[in-house]
Amino acid sequence: MRAVLKLTTKTGVRALERQTLHELADAQVVQRHLASDPQAFGALVDRYQSRLLNFVNRTIGDRERAEDLVQEVFIRVFRHLHRFDQTKKFSTWIYTIASNLAKNELRNRSRNPLVLFQTIKKNWESDHRPLQFEDTSARPDDLYRKRFLKDAVEQCVCHLPEHHRVVFVLRELEGKSYQEIAEITGCNLGTVKSRLNRARNSFAQLISPMVE
Repeated sequence: MRAVLKLTTKTGVRALERQTLHELADAQVVQRHLASDPQAFGALVDRYQSRLLNFVNRTIGDRERAEDLVQEVFIRVFRHLHRFDQTKKFSTWIYTIASNLAKNELRNRSRNPLVLFQTIKKNWESDHRPLQFEDTSARPDDLYRKRFLKDAVEQCVCHLPEHHRVVFVLRELEGKSYQEIAEITGCNLGTVKSRLNRARNSFAQLISPMVE
């Protein structure tokens, strides 16, 4: 009985610790990890995994490969977190890692047309993209329109040039500020705004025939 109570107490304490970690700012969680808190890194994964998966998936257009790349992001973060400049924003740093991996993936595909064709073909034939936060109480025709629009957006984003696609996804789909995008991509603000303007114009031309 004592052993059961002891185990229950430990479980409760760990759950409370996890809850406490989730309430802390990124910088505080990073400090806890560097101080050897065994649950701190898991809190960072919980906080960023879905967001990074959405970002990478929208950038490369392949969810399965995006999952692999996000795993690689966290491996790199775990290995190099001790080098992270804590005067900077952790979110910017981790998005920079994800962005670089996504861009490398796109470059590798451009060298292999067969892989690119197979990925595009798989996306054409797949029907596994439910709307995020889909409202199950909505009418079927509303759900159809939302799903159609989401698919149209993803298709058009995939047709943007790599350097335009990254800034477009970061700004329009991830809500990052211009300064954050500049830091993530390693470009100055002028370049970010120029690329974003061109990306918006290209996107508008691509999606207009699909929604008229």
